[in-house]
Amino acid sequence: MRFLVIVSGLTLAALAPAAAQPVKPTVQLVPHRAVYDLSLLRSQGARGLDSARGRIAMDFGGDACDGYTLNYRQVTVLNSNETGARTVDTQTATYEAGDGLSMRFKTTSTSGSTVSSGVDGDAQLRPDGSLDVRFKQPRSAGFSAAGQPVFPTEHLKRVIEAARHGQTTLAVKVYDGSDDGRKIYDTLGVIGRKIEPGAGSDLDEASRQADLLRVPRWPVTISYFADGSADRVPAYTVSFELYENGISRALKLDYGDFVLKGDLQNLQIQPSTACQR
Repeated sequence: MRFLVIVSGLTLAALAPAAAQPVKPTVQLVPHRAVYDLSLLRSQGARGLDSARGRIAMDFGGDACDGYTLNYRQVTVLNSNETGARTVDTQTATYEAGDGLSMRFKTTSTSGSTVSSGVDGDAQLRPDGSLDVRFKQPRSAGFSAAGQPVFPTEHLKRVIEAARHGQTTLAVKVYDGSDDGRKIYDTLGVIGRKIEPGAGSDLDEASRQADLLRVPRWPVTISYFADGSADRVPAYTVSFELYENGISRALKLDYGDFVLKGDLQNLQIQPSTACQR
């Protein structure tokens, strides 16, 4: 199971796909620590589950001057009567430059008794928009790719800016260094109607902080497709309510055969640093 990018992520600068060379937006993401409790919302298909539980813990920091950091961990216990219980534990740490042109990443994952050796590398976007990735682990030469992808925090900024301007869709290629570090995803974001600050009767306690009650949010669904996928069935889909400052609540992680719900249990908003760019 991939880690969830709600920044990273949740985990999203212009209103058009990256190929249009958009102007950078003035989106300010706040540093924060968030914990989400996971439970099984729905199960279907051959790989359906009988139950599931878990937790996401993430620590997001930085700004457009110093760059952005993310430490993310997702632990999920998946139960099936046919295969028994299996624990998936994914941890990732990333640093993205404030200009969105480079990223360092390190990811490790275990699934049941299978232990991944992890991926550790650096990614750069060249002046022509192509991607250049070099790995430290596993030791290999890396790879290059065209298509002008963006990194996860840049993607988050773009979604927020699109939402501000009333756009309902956003299509962007995204590289996040996940899995084996060689995948680029075509993403399609669908943005719902703006939710005014403080609105909603279902707000959890963590979302009732004064710092959030003054911030608008939007329901967002992002589908991730394997680059060049012929069948156009998403590898997975993430839905959430996205605040204008980059915080997310009301998560749904759709892996096809099952859907997990993520409830925001704890949120600590950190002081923002002044950035003059």
